[in-house]
Amino acid sequence: MNSFVLLTGICFIDRYLALFLNEHAKEVYSEVFMAYIDTLKKVLIEKFRTYIQSLEKMQLDVATVNDLIGVQDTKRLQLFSRSKEPLKNRSSVFSLGNRDKILKELEQPALIAHIVEAKGEKYPYEVLFRSLHKLLMDTATSEYLFCHSFFGDDAIFLEIFAGPFGVIDEHLNSVLPNNYDAIGLMLMIRITHQHQLIMSRRRIPCFDPYLDKVNLMLWPRFKMVFDLHLSSIRSANIWALWENDVHAHYVMRRYAEFTTSLLQLNVEYGDGQLDSNLDRLRLSVDDLLIKIARCFKHQKQQTIFLINNYDMVLSVFKEAGIRESRTQQQFEELLKSSQTVFLEAILLEHFPQLIMFVKTRTGDNTASSSRQPIKVEEVEPLIKGFAERWKRDFGLIHEEIITSFSNLLCGMEILRLTLTQFLLYYSRFSDVVRQIDVGDVLKVKLVSVNSIMYEMKNYSRTF
Repeated sequence: MNSFVLLTGICFIDRYLALFLNEHAKEVYSEVFMAYIDTLKKVLIEKFRTYIQSLEKMQLDVATVNDLIGVQDTKRLQLFSRSKEPLKNRSSVFSLGNRDKILKELEQPALIAHIVEAKGEKYPYEVLFRSLHKLLMDTATSEYLFCHSFFGDDAIFLEIFAGPFGVIDEHLNSVLPNNYDAIGLMLMIRITHQHQLIMSRRRIPCFDPYLDKVNLMLWPRFKMVFDLHLSSIRSANIWALWENDVHAHYVMRRYAEFTTSLLQLNVEYGDGQLDSNLDRLRLSVDDLLIKIARCFKHQKQQTIFLINNYDMVLSVFKEAGIRESRTQQQFEELLKSSQTVFLEAILLEHFPQLIMFVKTRTGDNTASSSRQPIKVEEVEPLIKGFAERWKRDFGLIHEEIITSFSNLLCGMEILRLTLTQFLLYYSRFSDVVRQIDVGDVLKVKLVSVNSIMYEMKNYSRTF
C-alpha cells in the first residue's frame, strides 16, 4: 500500500512540476515536451515494427487468387479432405468453421511472439490483425491517460502515435493487396467495429480516426475479393464444370458455405451493403446453375439437378442456424417451384392419359370446345389401365425418388407432394366417373380413393 501511495505521489509531483514549467519556464517545458514525444515515438515505432516482423512469420495463407467459387476444381478430394492438412487445403477457404470465435476473444491478451514462434504455430491473418490491434489499443489507452493526466493535452497523443500508426499502415498496405480471403477480411471488418466500441467504452476519442482509416482500407479490399468470386461465377466454363451427375455440384457447395459464412458474420450487424452483394452473388450463381442443368438431355434430370442443389444450399443454411434471411427465402421459393415441376413431370410420365383427361375434361378451366358429355368409352380404358398398374407405378415413382435425391428428408417431402398431387387428380377423376353410369363391372374395377391413401401411408412409413 505504501509503495502505491509513493508512486501516486510521484505522479502528482511530476504532473504539477510539468504545470509549473508550462507556466513559468515555457522554453524548458517545450524541450521536455518535444523530447518526450521524440523518444517515445521512436521507441514505439521500433517496438511495433519488431512485433509486426514476428507476426509475419506466423501468418497462414488461407486463400490465393485461384481459390474462387466458380473456378474448376481438379483437386476436390484434397480441398474437402478432413485430414489435418493446412487450412489452405480444406474447405475453410469458403467455410467460416470456428474462425468466428475470435469475435468473442477480442479482449484476450496479444500473442506473445517468441512463445508462438517456439511452438511453430500458424494463424489466419485475422488472428494476427486482432493481436496487433489489441497491443496497439492497450498501449494507446495507457499512453492517452498518461498524456491527459501529465501534460493535460490530448494533442500530444496524436503526435506520439503518428509513428506507430504509420508503421501499421505500411504493414497493412503491403499485406492487404495479397489477401484473397473474403471471410478473413469480413472478420477483420467486424473486429474493427468491435474495437471501435471498446475504445468508445474506454473513452479514448483520439483513436477513432485511425480505426476509421483501417475500415476504409478493409472494405474496398473485401469488395474487390468478393467481386473476384462474382466474376468467376459469371465467366465460368459451363462444360468444364458439368459432370453428368444430378447430385449437388461442388460449385454450389462452395457458394452455400461462402454465403452462410458471410450471413453468420452479418447477423448482429444487418449490413445492407453486404446484403446487396449477396443478392448479386445469388442471382449469378442461380444463373450458372441453370446453365449447367441445361447440359442434361432430359428436362426431368435438369429439374432433379436443380432440386438437389437448392436443397443442399438450404441444408447448409439450416445447419449453420441461418433463419429468415432473404437469401434463404429466395432459395426456398426456387426449391418449391422446382419440386412442383418435378412432380408434374413424373406423374405425367406414369399416368399420362388419366392426368391429361383430368386437365382437359374436368374443372372450371375446361375449354368450351371440350365441354361435351363425358362418355363411358372415354373413362373405361382409364379405369381398367389404372387398376392394372397403379401399384407398380407407385413403386417405380418411389424407387426413382429415393435414388434421385441425396437428402432423405427432401426425398420424403417430394414423394409426399407427388402422391398428394396425384390423389387430387384421381379424386377429380373419381368424381367424374361417379357422375356417369359406367356399369357395375367398371365400378368394381375403379380403385377407391381410400385404397390409394392407404398405399400412400405405406410408402411414407417405408421410405
